Amino acid sequence: MSHSAAVRPAASVHSIDHFALNVPSVDEAGRFFSAFGLDVAARGTGDARELELRAADGHRWGRILPADKKSLAYLSFNCFADDLPALKSQVQANGASIISDPLHDTAGFWFHDPDGNLVQVKSGPKTSPSEKTPSVITGSAADARGSHTRSASKQVKPRRLTHVLLFTPDVLGALDFYSRALGLRLSDKSIDIIAFTHAPHGSDHHLVAFAKSNARGWHHSAWDVENVNMVGEGASQMHAAGFSKGWGTGRHVLGSNYFHYVQDPWGSFCEYSADIDFVSAGHVWPAGDFPPEDSLYLWGPEVPADFIHNYEASAPPLS
Repeated sequence: MSHSAAVRPAASVHSIDHFALNVPSVDEAGRFFSAFGLDVAARGTGDARELELRAADGHRWGRILPADKKSLAYLSFNCFADDLPALKSQVQANGASIISDPLHDTAGFWFHDPDGNLVQVKSGPKTSPSEKTPSVITGSAADARGSHTRSASKQVKPRRLTHVLLFTPDVLGALDFYSRALGLRLSDKSIDIIAFTHAPHGSDHHLVAFAKSNARGWHHSAWDVENVNMVGEGASQMHAAGFSKGWGTGRHVLGSNYFHYVQDPWGSFCEYSADIDFVSAGHVWPAGDFPPEDSLYLWGPEVPADFIHNYEASAPPLS
């Protein structure tokens, strides 16, 4: 049994508050995320201009910052106020040094994880759900039309962020650090290729996931929509906006959610996700270790060649 599985830390984060991405074109990012169905608001001017991303719940889930190339600027977690001192001690005990006010933000504390990602932990509201989010599709009755027309479709607007996935050279090392330092718990994994973690205060099957690469990187953010029909309509919505490259529509095995991934202009993805598994507060999820061929998807199209390519680390693969 690994150390992360054997020892329960004293405290844990309960939510992602937001992520911040560096991108080479704020305008291009605005067009992509607006088409995806997020509310995009600009802040600042000139070289300091950035975007804020909000879902239908009104929470600011993302910041988009100008930079020479795409990368994760930082990831911000929320915790209960009483847990903040213990989390700071856990982070330090697991080898990370506290950074003083790196971005003129003194809330909570900041540190770099073992891969060099900048991370913030602060007290804040629980943005993750505390119970399973309903995802219902009912069949049509006899003598009734079961679907609306395409012209009657409304823009798909995700309800909230559900999870993020990071590339790492050491999946098991990242899993161990985030377990011991931040209290995240293993949901499921596939050997040392990919691992999914949840928060113990009530959480989707994965809050943060890790996928193997030769370097750190940002793979995707996933956004909850009402049901599998909204996943499909979101895919059509993005195709109509000129963003047709991605993967889906399909259904995952680990997490069980219906999915459609849309590739952004820099090689990473945004995922429409519906009906992901949920781990209630206090419940011990039966974490499994699945072979690769039985861990990615139950049904759907073949995985694109560059779906697990880390564009931040190297040039794209040959097509």
